[in-house]
Amino acid sequence: MVQILITGDFCPYDRVKRLIDEKNYKEVFCNFIPLTRDADYSIVNLECPVVLSKGTPIIKQGPNLWCTPNAIEALEYAGFDMVTLANNHFYDYGDKGVGDTLKACHSYDIDTVGGGRNIDEAQKVFYKILKNRKFALVNFCEHEFSIASSQHGGSNPLNPIANHYQIKEARKNADYVIVIVHGGHEHYQLPSPRMKETYRFFIDSGADSVINYHQHCFSGYEVYKEKPIFYGLGNFCFDWDGKRNSTWNYGYAVKLLVEDVTIDFELYPYKQGNENPGIEILKDTAEFNENINRLNYIIEDDYRLNKYFDEFVKSHIKEVVLVFEPYSNRYLSSLRKRNFLPSFINKKSLLKIRNYIECEAHRDVIIKALRLLTDEKNFS
Repeated sequence: MVQILITGDFCPYDRVKRLIDEKNYKEVFCNFIPLTRDADYSIVNLECPVVLSKGTPIIKQGPNLWCTPNAIEALEYAGFDMVTLANNHFYDYGDKGVGDTLKACHSYDIDTVGGGRNIDEAQKVFYKILKNRKFALVNFCEHEFSIASSQHGGSNPLNPIANHYQIKEARKNADYVIVIVHGGHEHYQLPSPRMKETYRFFIDSGADSVINYHQHCFSGYEVYKEKPIFYGLGNFCFDWDGKRNSTWNYGYAVKLLVEDVTIDFELYPYKQGNENPGIEILKDTAEFNENINRLNYIIEDDYRLNKYFDEFVKSHIKEVVLVFEPYSNRYLSSLRKRNFLPSFINKKSLLKIRNYIECEAHRDVIIKALRLLTDEKNFS
């Protein structure tokens, strides 16, 4: 049997950053260390680039995150073998951050997937032999300022057509294919209907398991055609002042148990960044089990999933509308076109609009919100 452990977002911030600066790695990972060290292969998402010397952050919406090589040393100490790099922060410090991250990871013999110095590198499938079996790792993320191109580095983008061919290539060359996706709606504990449809498509394309994170909270899972799909692992280690006693502080790791043609799994729920900064495996899992069973119940039925997503979008409608309007009628718009009125859409506003349109998760919300707002009954 091959045991592969996969966890969510790692970003050494606030109290954890101080612990890592002091190289107090044991207090960061606590009783989680035996899990990573005992697995045949352990994977974590590196939610920030390494910056070896002063770098310049890119212009984007949202924070520009970074870490030092000590963070990579900490992951090596904890027993991690690979970091995934397809996420919305990998390109936060441009090509310098990309190069520094790859250099730091490889100096500690930590494998990388999903990110590179250009789009060709970022899209490469990673292969690993474990106990005479060949595994393929495929990693991509939704579009949020981090996507690689032929001219610069970054992450492998979520593109179901391109991803389909990446998975097909992996299927042809490996015994097992694991797909890891970074995307979803922040602080929302369910996938959108689009995510469920897409991740099932990845199974149909040849994946043996699909694992997602990004939302800063854990979601549920399902088994589709005997293949497990996990819709959100939650933060792995992301201490943040002001984020205490909330869904931000709880997540779970997945251990894939691979034997012959079957893939089974075990879940390891934990808390992090709460009263203590580090990661602690939960001793009492009753509340976690109740929550994840509730989420699974919603995910298994398309009607229920759509209903919850509608309610989520309704709670964000005002936020969506504000992205697009300062002027609400054709007279004001006409005056603006003739430069008789000032523009309220500055560079920051343009970045926000771009993010809402370009990112798949944000676009899900916009489309649903506009449909709800333009429904006839809302104009009666």
